[in-house]
Amino acid sequence: MKLTILGCYAATPRTLTNPTSQVLELKNQMFLIDCGEGTQVQLRKHKIKFSRINHIFISHLHGDHFFGLPGLISTFRLLGRKKEMHIYGPKGIKEAITLLLKLGDSWTNYPLYFHELTSKESELVYEDDKVSVKTIPLHHRVYTNGFLFSEKPGERKLDINAVTSYGIDTAYFQNIKNGHDVVLDNGEILENKLLSFDPPKPKSYAFCSDTAHKPDIVPIISGVDVLYHEATFLESQADLAVKTKHSTAREAALIAKEAKVGTLVLGHYSTRYKSISLFKEEAQRIFDKVELADDGKCFEF
Repeated sequence: MKLTILGCYAATPRTLTNPTSQVLELKNQMFLIDCGEGTQVQLRKHKIKFSRINHIFISHLHGDHFFGLPGLISTFRLLGRKKEMHIYGPKGIKEAITLLLKLGDSWTNYPLYFHELTSKESELVYEDDKVSVKTIPLHHRVYTNGFLFSEKPGERKLDINAVTSYGIDTAYFQNIKNGHDVVLDNGEILENKLLSFDPPKPKSYAFCSDTAHKPDIVPIISGVDVLYHEATFLESQADLAVKTKHSTAREAALIAKEAKVGTLVLGHYSTRYKSISLFKEEAQRIFDKVELADDGKCFEF
C-alpha cells in the first residue's frame, strides 16, 4: 500500500504548498482522493501516470478539494483518453462539472460516470474482486464524506515443500490457493492448512477530510492500518476549529487512539503556523505513531 501526498494544506494554494489531493495505490490499483487546484501539475511532477487513474473520490464541494477536477478531466480528453472514468462525490458534482464542459463545448471523448452521494450513513460505493470502498460520514460546513479503502483477502500461498512431499499434481495448485482441501487417490483428505500458508493480512486506509471532531466514526474505522485525519488547527486555536467545523491535532489523535489504528497521518494544516512539526508534537501526547503528510511525500505501508 503506497500513499503519495500531492497536497495537504488548507485553503489557498501557495508557491510551496498545495491544497488537498493524494493518490492511494492498493492491490495494483490507483485511486485519486480529492483534487484541489494544481493536482494535475503535481501528478506530472511526481511521474504518476494519468492513464492509471480510473476512480476519483471527492470528499466535498469546497474549492480546495475539487477545483482541480475540471482541468484534470479536460486534460484526459486532450490526451486522447478512451477508458471510462468514475467520479464519486456529493450530489451536485455532476452539475458543476458538466456545466463547464457544456459552456466550453468540450465534452469528453471517453465515458465519464458520476456516482453522486447523499447518504448520511456509511455505504459501499465501490467494489471489485480486490478492493472495497465505503464512505465515512463527516461533520463539516457542507455535506462531506471520508473514504475507507479495504483490501480483500488474497490467495493462500502454496507450501511447495508440502505439496511436493505428498506428490500432489500441479492441476490442484490453484484449488489449494483458493482454500480447498485435496482428496488423494486413496481417499485420504488433506486439509488446506497442511498445504498452504495464510495470505498476507489485508491492508486498509481511511481518509478523513475536513471535519469537526466526530467520535461516532470510530466504529467505521476501527483497526485500520492507516488513518489520514485532518488537523487544521492546534489546540490553542480550538475555538476556530469549532467555528469552522475543523479538527485540531489533539482531536485527530483522540480518534486514532480510540479506533486503535496502526498509524495516524496528519494533514490539512492551516498555514498560520510556522512549522508543521507542532502538529506532530501535539498529537503524540495522545497517540504515539504519528506521521506528518507533506506535499510530495510518499508513504509505503
